[in-house]
Amino acid sequence: MSSTATRRMRRLLARAVLLLLVLLIFAAAWFVPRAGRALIVEDPLAASDAIVVLAGSRAERWLEAVDLYRDGWAPRIVLSPGHIEPAEALLRERGVRFPSDADLARDAMIQLHVPPDAVSILPFDLDNTAQEAEAVHRTAAAQGWRQVIVVTSKYHTRRAAFAFARELRGSDVRAIVRGTRYDPFNPERWWTRRPDFRIVTYELQKLLAYRLGLGG
Repeated sequence: MSSTATRRMRRLLARAVLLLLVLLIFAAAWFVPRAGRALIVEDPLAASDAIVVLAGSRAERWLEAVDLYRDGWAPRIVLSPGHIEPAEALLRERGVRFPSDADLARDAMIQLHVPPDAVSILPFDLDNTAQEAEAVHRTAAAQGWRQVIVVTSKYHTRRAAFAFARELRGSDVRAIVRGTRYDPFNPERWWTRRPDFRIVTYELQKLLAYRLGLGG
């Protein structure tokens, strides 16, 4: 190949790379402001049989459940216990009182004047959202529930909705997904705060895994 042809080829390659970079910049400018909002879905509230609180926060999620309970949307609150570590189970076997996050949440809710018999904890070890959906499905079937309000963080609502829709498909149980108002996640400026940036990148990966049938 002549030197002239080589220079021409390099110029074409440089232009192609520049065009690709410009396209990537425009794609990022379009995607970044929308990525946070894409994680959030919310169903209209309706009277239900129970308010289910998914594990994953210390207080933000169950505080929303208390408000919904007080507003009369359901007569009971059900807490997910989340994952129980082997060492935690060992302590309980030895008679050590070691409250889980769900136990602490229930105690706090009772202090907020929610009747003790209106708050229960699912009797399962639940490691992820898919397992929570399965446990809620089993409990709803056993109790004859037809509709539950599922409370989680705002950024987790789309993935939770996907997990519950997949689990409840073909059943008589419907899940209404509700993001807690106490979640500080800012979908409009998520890239400006490290916690929100970490949340969005994690949730997008999990959503992709769910779409590929790999998500738990």
